[in-house]
Amino acid sequence: MTDRLLVSPGELFGDGVFETVHLRPVGPWLLDEHLDRLERSAAALDLPLPPRAELARRVAAAPAPATEAALRIICTRESAYVTVAPIPAETLRERREGIRVLGAPRGRDVLAGAKTLSYAPNFAARRWARAQDADDVLWHTDDGHVLEGPTASVVWLAGDELCTVPPAEAGILPGTTAARLLTLAPAAALRPATRMITVDELRAADAIWLTSALRGPAEVITLDGKPRPRSPWTAKLQALLGF
Repeated sequence: MTDRLLVSPGELFGDGVFETVHLRPVGPWLLDEHLDRLERSAAALDLPLPPRAELARRVAAAPAPATEAALRIICTRESAYVTVAPIPAETLRERREGIRVLGAPRGRDVLAGAKTLSYAPNFAARRWARAQDADDVLWHTDDGHVLEGPTASVVWLAGDELCTVPPAEAGILPGTTAARLLTLAPAAALRPATRMITVDELRAADAIWLTSALRGPAEVITLDGKPRPRSPWTAKLQALLGF
C-alpha cells in the first residue's frame, strides 16, 4: 500500500518559483517588476507560467488590507496560486528598529538569479544568525566581496552615492526594492550606483541597509557584532518608498 502524497512534486522538491509583494491599501506595490522577475525565474527553470494577465487578475482579486500585508504568487509545474497573509511582527520590528547582521561566505549558486521555492538554505542561514544573537546574514564570496542577504539586497550610502551590488556581475537575485530605491535616489539628491564592494570596504560606508519587499530598507545597526551609528537617511529612504 502506498501512502498518499499530500504535497505536489513541485512543493516537495522546490521545483517552482515565487514572488513576495508588498500589498498596500492602494494595491500591490511594484507588481509589474515582480511579475517580470517571476518570468525570469521561471525561464531559468524552464517552467511554464499561466498567462501574465491571469496572474494579474488573481492578484487584483486579493482583498485590500487596512494597512499592509504580504502577497505571494507561487507557481509550480502543477499549480499557481496567490496568498495574502499579515506581515510578520519580526519583519516590522527590523524595519522600525534596524537589523543586526553577520557576514558569512556563500559559494556560487547556478540558480542564484532565480527566486525558486528552494529556500531552505536561506531560512537556515537566518536561523543560524539568530542563534548567534543577530537577525540576518550578509553573504559574501570567499575573497570577501559582498553578495546579498538570504532574503534581501544590500544597499549602502557612500557620501552622496546610493549603491547596491550589480546582480549580473555578482550572480545574485536582482532586488526589486533596491532597484526602485536607486531609481528614486535623484529625488533625494543622491547619485545611484552599482559596484562590487568588499565587506571591509562596506564597514566604512555612511549607512547600510538590507532591502526587501516587506521590510523596505532595514538599517544595519550592527555588522559582525560591531555597532553602527544610526543614519538619518533611513527614515528619508523609507518615506521615499512609501513605507
